[in-house]
Amino acid sequence: MNNKEKAIIINDYFNEILYDAKCELIYRKPYELVISVMLSAQTTDKSVNNVTKVLFNKYPSLYDLSNASEDDVKEIIKSIGLASSKAKNVISISRNLLERFNGEVPFTREELMSLPGVGRKTANVCLLELYSKPVMAVDTHVERVSKRLGIAKENDNVLEVEQKIYKYFNKNDLPHLHHQFIHFGRRYCKSQNPLCSECKLKDLCKYFKKRKD
Repeated sequence: MNNKEKAIIINDYFNEILYDAKCELIYRKPYELVISVMLSAQTTDKSVNNVTKVLFNKYPSLYDLSNASEDDVKEIIKSIGLASSKAKNVISISRNLLERFNGEVPFTREELMSLPGVGRKTANVCLLELYSKPVMAVDTHVERVSKRLGIAKENDNVLEVEQKIYKYFNKNDLPHLHHQFIHFGRRYCKSQNPLCSECKLKDLCKYFKKRKD
């Protein structure tokens, strides 16, 4: 089986079981997504949604956030960890968007990555979610699934995983496929105790083959 055939099987299965996969971060404005994704580092989307509900209600505009008290932001987001650095980033991102981008979220990776606390993964999430750009944001779930299914090698770094995904799949499918990879990793292909017995991709899966052996 070549890579193209394998990609079709994966895509078809994801569309069967995860046709409605979408971003689980709650946001109303583009800049709220940028901040939410930045805050989601090393925590869950649910935890981020709990704190951003309070944060964005108390500071309902970029201008309000840019003038927020760092201590107050830190207090609001303290439950998600790394609160001190993330609070600084919330305010700095807001100021940068206002001062450098007229309050708009930029639509290039380079410009997004120039924002405080925004790395390649966060930038790619914003590009695919806000602008439907054909990119893939590689988080722990995307990396794990890609390596188990043999799309990437075990020792590949996240950039190498990203580049190999681009070679496998139709670029127009990537924005939706990104969410499907994440949901598949969360619900089925878990780090511990994955649901291999009910997975139709187990014949493609290196992890399953190792378990059988």
